[in-house]
Amino acid sequence: MLSDELKQQIQLAYRTFLDKKGLTPRYGQRLMIAEIARGIAGVVQDNDGKRTGDQHVVVIEAGTGTGKTLAYLLGVMPVAKAMGKKVVLATATVALQDQVVNKDIPEVLRNSGFSFSYALAKGRGRYLCLSKLDRLMTPGQEAGTNLALWEDFQQYAVDKHEAELYRAMDQAVESRAWDGDRDSWSDSVDDLTWRRVTNDHRGCTGRSCGFYEDCPFYLARNDIYRADLIVANHDLVLADLAMGGGVVLPAPEDTVYVFDEGHHLPDKALNHFSCSSQVRSTLSWLQDLIKMLDSLVDSSDAQGMAAGVVGSVRDINAAMAEGLTLLLSTLTPLADATDQVESEQGKLVYRFEHGVVPEALRDQSAQLLAPSRELVKQLQLVVDWLQEGMEGKRSDITRPDAEAWMPLMSTQLARAEALMTVWMRYEAADDELRAPVARWLNFTQSPQGLDVELSACPVLASDVLSRYLWSRAFAAVVTSATLTALGKFERFQFRSGVPPTSHFKAVPSPFNYQECGRIVVPDLACDPTNGTRHTDQLVSYIERIWQQQLGTLVLFSSRRQMDEVFELLGTEVQDAVLTQGRLGKAEMVRQHKQRVDAGSHSVLFGLASFAEGVDLPGAYCSCVVIARLPFSVPEDPVDATLAEWIQKRGGNPFMQIAVPDAAIRLKQAVGRLLRTESDQGSIVIFDRRIVDKRYGKLLLQSLPPFPLVRQ
Repeated sequence: MLSDELKQQIQLAYRTFLDKKGLTPRYGQRLMIAEIARGIAGVVQDNDGKRTGDQHVVVIEAGTGTGKTLAYLLGVMPVAKAMGKKVVLATATVALQDQVVNKDIPEVLRNSGFSFSYALAKGRGRYLCLSKLDRLMTPGQEAGTNLALWEDFQQYAVDKHEAELYRAMDQAVESRAWDGDRDSWSDSVDDLTWRRVTNDHRGCTGRSCGFYEDCPFYLARNDIYRADLIVANHDLVLADLAMGGGVVLPAPEDTVYVFDEGHHLPDKALNHFSCSSQVRSTLSWLQDLIKMLDSLVDSSDAQGMAAGVVGSVRDINAAMAEGLTLLLSTLTPLADATDQVESEQGKLVYRFEHGVVPEALRDQSAQLLAPSRELVKQLQLVVDWLQEGMEGKRSDITRPDAEAWMPLMSTQLARAEALMTVWMRYEAADDELRAPVARWLNFTQSPQGLDVELSACPVLASDVLSRYLWSRAFAAVVTSATLTALGKFERFQFRSGVPPTSHFKAVPSPFNYQECGRIVVPDLACDPTNGTRHTDQLVSYIERIWQQQLGTLVLFSSRRQMDEVFELLGTEVQDAVLTQGRLGKAEMVRQHKQRVDAGSHSVLFGLASFAEGVDLPGAYCSCVVIARLPFSVPEDPVDATLAEWIQKRGGNPFMQIAVPDAAIRLKQAVGRLLRTESDQGSIVIFDRRIVDKRYGKLLLQSLPPFPLVRQ
């Protein structure tokens, strides 16, 4: 229950913010603040402050212009502080995270009269490891010259430029001029250069490290422990939950999560829990693994323990190599049984219908699972031994040697665990009552011949999010401009698994769509299933309208069509076009704005990534051309398996999956037009199906209420 005191505190903070900024109240924003505050305050707790009810999730769709960040900060922070809970705010993109940390939160603190502390949480790999830097900077500390032989750990091949960079880092940390955060270093740092001086949770000795008191990661972590609000990203939250929760971030049971850009959360979760492994690559890795372990034995005094592990791993590898060779011969003929080609990288794809693999493949996976488990066990022994060496508890390996070998052997353990997960996914039969796991093969050419990659991924994130997040979180807020599809939250519920008892609300936008814009369906637009005619007509239309406004954004569903349209345009138009792939996204936007500021016409050609997260207010974008309705590519194995499962249960995959997904993408694309209340312009949908097909009319009805114009 939201107390009167909290209501007054929130209302005062909101009024103060608006007064200081000279703004007027927005109805949708006020509604969002109230909905969030009531939802969080209504969470039922026991005497220990633990949640006991299941009405703890608030799902709010709020369009561009609502002022979502202010709404959820004022709706969550006063209530969470009063309840003694931490808040974790997670974004899907770095751009929004930077905006929240560097602009939105400081602005709220300056202007609302309400105070709270905050910190930015990052993974360990974003911070400098002082111990590793010290080894690079100290003569005679280079451990195990054999280590430099391994391509994935070229730690000791430091050139002159890198040596100077490491010295500068050392001086900057020593003088407190730099906090050891990669993102705050003045220049960009090459990935390999950075990898030599950072660490992961396996290679870190924690309190046993001589540099613990000054460790940049732990100093930043102390800020997290003290902060009321921790800003993170979706991936870091999912990684923390997968490790049990409370490892990097506060414990889920004591945390109120806020997921901005929440429509990305289900896909982020699927990526996090997918797995894959290449057969030939694994065979080569197993051979290298033996050589690595031999080198480790040679560089230490651990003849007994390490030599025993090497002997065990040799036996394991022999069994696995035999099984993998047999597996390769079993799977290779399937390359001739498919003509499906993955569009981006040109890989042949063979998908197992309904995610069900043949019995023979399940048996082979089971036979490979046992030695994989034993390999993980043996490599864990090595990692544990190195950990003790790093802590100074071993006499059979020096501390510098242990610290040098730990990152490499931790990587091998992680790869062995990933391999084991693949065999587990292929050996197991799916629960008939749950959504299946998609399983498919990718065929690629390697120097040794045709390689086969076994991949597996859940078709829905609902189970994993329910298990790791919704069931454990004290409370959660999910918000985005695109959570409803066809006017309903059903798609998000289906994909995310949020409890059915959650609070759902779509708040109105402040934009006057009837006066600020229009949706245009040109007579030139045709059904894009006739690819050649559609491309030719689109070229004619762009050449006709590109000079009618300064800034134009053209969104394509296919890179091939985007390139074809560009090549068919006249030279004058081509000179005004900036095409994704030929320049980086940030550079495209910079040049586009520069042209418009100079009074020149500029046209952006972009794919899906330009349909969201690109802010082009005012004259930068007063016309958005959507080349075709954004239906997903039917080649995706996860979507295809999901469609089969829905159809098997008597559903209609096209209307239950394809159309709602297209509605979300279309709404995102349309959202590029109006970024502020003063913006105006046109949305051009160059696809006749939007008016000719029944589902097209449903898609049209799901968009903001722009007037429709037939041109």
